[in-house]
Amino acid sequence: MLDEIDRGLIHALQLEGRAPYSRLGSVLGVSTQTVARRYNRLRAEAGLRVAGLPDPQAAGRSLWLVRLTAAPQAARDLAGALSRRPDTSWIKLASGGTEIMSIVHTTPSDGNTLLLHDIPRTAGITSVSAHYLLHLYVGGPTAWRGRAKSLTPAQEAALSDPRPDRSGVRALGADDAKLLKALGEDGRATLADLAVRTGWAAATVARRLEELQSTGAIFFDVDVDPGALGVTTSAMLWLCVPPAHVESVARALAEHDELAFVAATTGRTNLVAHALCASPDALHTYLTQRLGAIEHITALETVPILRTLKAAAPY
Repeated sequence: MLDEIDRGLIHALQLEGRAPYSRLGSVLGVSTQTVARRYNRLRAEAGLRVAGLPDPQAAGRSLWLVRLTAAPQAARDLAGALSRRPDTSWIKLASGGTEIMSIVHTTPSDGNTLLLHDIPRTAGITSVSAHYLLHLYVGGPTAWRGRAKSLTPAQEAALSDPRPDRSGVRALGADDAKLLKALGEDGRATLADLAVRTGWAAATVARRLEELQSTGAIFFDVDVDPGALGVTTSAMLWLCVPPAHVESVARALAEHDELAFVAATTGRTNLVAHALCASPDALHTYLTQRLGAIEHITALETVPILRTLKAAAPY
C-alpha cells in the first residue's frame, strides 16, 4: 500500500509527467532526494511508469476495443502475442481466462491489418467483436480520478503550467516517429537521451516537445499497479443507453472515482467502462447503488478482469 507521499507523487506525475525531481519535491514538501528515492521504489515495486503518448486524432489513429474468446491456453498465448505489438494497449484476460480485451490502434496506411487479417487467421479463436471507440470521457489525456485526488488545488496549480496556444505548429509526422517511440518507452527520458534516440540536437528535442505538448498532440500517462492503490477487483462494464441519453449518462459516469475508463462505442452496447474497486463487495455496492441510481441505463454486462498484461504504453 502507498502512503501520502507516494500517492501525491503519482498524482503530480499525472499532471506533469516530465517535471524534474526538484519541482516535484517543492510541490510535495519533501526533498529532491526523497522524490527520486520514492520514484525509483515505485518503479521497482508498483510498476510505476510514465509514458509519452500521441493524441489519437493528432496522430491520425483510430481506436478499436476488440473482444476475443478462445480456449484458456490459446487465450493466454494470443494475449501474450498481442502485448508484444506496438499497435496495441490495455490488454486484459477476462471471464475465467477465456476472453481477451485489447485496444487496437489503426491508421489509414496500415489497412487495419491486425483487425482484418492477423486476428481472423489465428487458430483457436472462437469469436471476435470489434467496437470503434467514438469518444473518450475518461482515459487517455483525462486521468482516472481514483489516482488523481491526492494533491490540493494549490499543489495542482503549481504543477499545471499555462501553455501557449500556438498556431501553425505542424502535426505529428513521420519525422516524429523516433521521438514518439522513445517517449512511449520512457516518458521521463532526458533531453540528452532523446537527442541520441532521434538524432536531433537537445535544443531541437526540447522545442519539439514544447510544441507537441502546447497543442495537445502528445500527453503523458502514468501506469501503476492498481493493487498498490488498494484495488483488488476489476471489471469491464458494457452498457446500453438510448442514444438521446448517451452524453448525459457518460458524463455522469466520468465523475465516478471507481471508473478508470469511460468511452462511447459502436456495437450492441454503446458505452463501456472499466471499474476498479477495493473488493467484490465494493464492486457489488457500486453496481447496485451508485451505477444503479443513474437513469436510462437499460442493460448492463459485467465482465470480471483476471489480469492486465499490458497498460497504456505501447512497448
